[in-house]
Amino acid sequence: MSVRMMGAIAACAALIAGSSTELQGQTTPPGVTRTDLQRHDLSIPGREVMQATIALAPGATAPEHSHPGEEIIYVLQGSFEYRVAGKPVRLEPGGVLFIPAGVIHSAKNMGSGNAVELATYVVEKGRPLVVPAR
Repeated sequence: MSVRMMGAIAACAALIAGSSTELQGQTTPPGVTRTDLQRHDLSIPGREVMQATIALAPGATAPEHSHPGEEIIYVLQGSFEYRVAGKPVRLEPGGVLFIPAGVIHSAKNMGSGNAVELATYVVEKGRPLVVPAR
């Protein structure tokens, strides 16, 4: 995917969402914006797929959480440091990451501009997408 196309995707998502800060009744932390792009039932009973862009302002952190299914991440813009099961993973644009179901993780914007990822979730239908770590 070209840099121009990635920029267009991020800009489109921002226009569609504005400043969306809520997903299924859950408030996102300051500096974190989630924009739902699509959600569909799968042919696997009880499962659905959901795609969203997640943007973190400079220095912002998405605190520790998990999902009731797998998360596949593609970094569109900026510099992220993820902590997956306590281990650091640093990604730049074009970087990818797979997070298994139920694994606790967090993300932090390590750059001076916005960091944006495309997240694809394959999750159990009807459950909250984000489960805060205790």
